[in-house]
Amino acid sequence: MPQSVKMVVTGPFSSGKTQFIRSISEIDVVATERKISSDAEKIKDSTTVAMDFGRITVDNDLVLYLFGTPGQRRFDFMWEILSEGMLGFVVMVDSSRPETFREAKSILETFRAYAPTPYVVAANKQDHPEAWSIDDLRIALRLDPNIKLLPCVATRKETVKSVLLELLYSILAEMEA
Repeated sequence: MPQSVKMVVTGPFSSGKTQFIRSISEIDVVATERKISSDAEKIKDSTTVAMDFGRITVDNDLVLYLFGTPGQRRFDFMWEILSEGMLGFVVMVDSSRPETFREAKSILETFRAYAPTPYVVAANKQDHPEAWSIDDLRIALRLDPNIKLLPCVATRKETVKSVLLELLYSILAEMEA
């Protein structure tokens, strides 16, 4: 029987959480998306209201379950529920939208309060011409040098895989400590 690991993918609205899970999941992603009715958030047409769910079989011994959180604060009651039992989490940040950096930092701190598990920060949209560099993003997010801040393009499976592997290595290192 393979070991299952629950990982949570969180971050601000439209940071790439759903796409991140879709890019890597071996099953059709279970998504709870609804159309956005207000014109205020016209960055995209729909938003996650409860969660996204995907699965990856790493090998015969390991299966990763990915739970994506809603990004809008009005659905933040789901965050604590989704964090239960997680062994680690990914905070997605849209590198091209500095107006979301403060919120990303706040979400990171919220999840650290739920559970002191390993985490990584994924600097998404690194292919965007206006994306901030990893070094500048680290300063803007006030991240310690020991926190893994990884470049990512959520539509590219290889970068998503790299982010998840780094999180997995962090989880394994903590289990061995």
